[in-house]
Amino acid sequence: MTFKSTRNSFLITISVIGLLHAFFGLSLGWLVLPSTVYLALLIYGSAIIQSNFHAQAYCYADIAEKEIALSFDDGPNREYTPQVLSILAQHNAPATFFVIGKNIQGNESILKQIDVDGHSIGNHSYTHSFFVDFKNLQGFKDELNQTAESVFNVIGKRMKLFRPPYGVTTPNLAKASNGLDYSIIGWNIRSLDTTADSAQTITRRVQTQIKPGAIILFHDTSDKTIQVLKQTLDFAKENDYKIVSVEQLLKIEAYE
Repeated sequence: MTFKSTRNSFLITISVIGLLHAFFGLSLGWLVLPSTVYLALLIYGSAIIQSNFHAQAYCYADIAEKEIALSFDDGPNREYTPQVLSILAQHNAPATFFVIGKNIQGNESILKQIDVDGHSIGNHSYTHSFFVDFKNLQGFKDELNQTAESVFNVIGKRMKLFRPPYGVTTPNLAKASNGLDYSIIGWNIRSLDTTADSAQTITRRVQTQIKPGAIILFHDTSDKTIQVLKQTLDFAKENDYKIVSVEQLLKIEAYE
């Protein structure tokens, strides 16, 4: 199920209802049902990145090897990103950081440290605003390009990985990311570490879902994530899981 196939099915359905109305007097009230279903599918497909409704997204790797990848959204954060980097270094674990462009200014040294430590950096838009999903095609391109330039000015690399803000996809976002040759990266384990849940609850949520090929979504923006990360890395070690980068797990390139 994709946006294109869903749209075409909806158009065919309402056309048939229109013809039945014109020739046989069928009530136009029948339009309510396909319209409701179409709207529900649009909302679901846009909100659930794993549905691949608007665009193909890499959300996990279909492998038997006990390898998983860690990803962090919304940095760089002056207080918490350095702590995350320290913990990762202690465990010799790579990760992918999907950064917000507006957060780079003043945190250039942290971004550079992410790169120096061997982690990969991906695009997470420039503003990550609440209304970012209502932008037109050029608006999305601007979001991606502004962050791309900000990252390039610090580490001298052109990113190829993109994680949509909130994990929401739209037709314009899909066109922008495809046109700029980004690979869209999702996840199949959402820690929900930005909610009011306790670190213990978040840790349990993550650990019960870990399996080969998993991509875990964290945010390097809170103390709870620091606690959960430590326990997740310990759990991975105890259960013989190897931490690899997103690009290694998916066998794609992080940079041009």
